[in-house]
Amino acid sequence: MSFSNADTGSKPADPYKEKNKDEVSLKEKVEDLSDFISACKFGMMTTRDGKSGALVSRCMALAGKESGGIDLLFHTNTESGKTDDISSDPHINISFLNSSGEWASISGISSIITDPSVVRQYYSPALKAWLGDLSDGKHDGGPEDPRIGVIRVKAGTATYAVSRKNVVGRMAEITQGVVTGSAPAVNKLREISESEVETWRSSNKMVE
Repeated sequence: MSFSNADTGSKPADPYKEKNKDEVSLKEKVEDLSDFISACKFGMMTTRDGKSGALVSRCMALAGKESGGIDLLFHTNTESGKTDDISSDPHINISFLNSSGEWASISGISSIITDPSVVRQYYSPALKAWLGDLSDGKHDGGPEDPRIGVIRVKAGTATYAVSRKNVVGRMAEITQGVVTGSAPAVNKLREISESEVETWRSSNKMVE
């Protein structure tokens, strides 16, 4: 069931979104999102299981960014289940959350990159701990290990919320909201549309 403003006496049916929506330039939206992702370092990657159709999430460490920070890169073991998921259905979501309750959600299309030059560019010695050494002189977790790939996530749309007030200010707003029934203005809620993503990606391709 959906509600129009007429159904709610001309008031928005989603007052939180209406109160916290923050319209700024595309440059500011993307750069603030990119900075937030870098600060979080870890995100939850959600794919669809090709056999059951179930949505599956796992924690992933950010390996890098492209296209001016809008497209994301993650390391992967190409023998893992998530690469099977992506091969079956490339649609993907990456979400980030910090201890202050700030969050971001990026939906897009994923692909598995096995180009050795890309793998070496983003390689991290920490991968050895996750891949292990099979003691065959080839599968050793090093930059030439054929199991190592990179998941590239080309963003389609993004939504995120960063705090506009400190903890005390947010608590005061929430308390006032409980008393008055008015939605608290605690976050900068921003959306980046598909057309905005393409505009940003195109402009950064020309720069690169």
